[in-house]
Amino acid sequence: MIEKGKKIILFDGVCNLCNGAINFVIKRDKKDIFRYASLQSEVGQKLISERNIDISKIDSILLIDPSVAYYHKSTAALKIARQLSGVYPILSIFLILPKFLRDWVYDFVAKNRYKWFGKKDNCMIPTPELKALFIDQ
Repeated sequence: MIEKGKKIILFDGVCNLCNGAINFVIKRDKKDIFRYASLQSEVGQKLISERNIDISKIDSILLIDPSVAYYHKSTAALKIARQLSGVYPILSIFLILPKFLRDWVYDFVAKNRYKWFGKKDNCMIPTPELKALFIDQ
């Protein structure tokens, strides 16, 4: 199911902001580090269950590094940015800020994401050329 050495990003498959973020990451993942699955998928639910993650406390994104652990909220977003091509790794400097501060901003956006960006009726279906990157297909 999970390719060795790959990190998994679990995301809210019906959230327009989350889908846009995944498309953004895919375009900038030049080292082919990440694989993707929606939180709502069978694979996503299995990964969550295996790690005893309380999904009621996590809004929209999880980064699973099979060799280490999992990260959520702002830590996940910044650790993902650290791996991207371009100037985006610079954003990881925000990891020096206290987690409660970073997560406050993250939670504010997550709480309003459907209102601001909308919501789909179904999870994202990747194009044929991107299908191999999604482990829930």
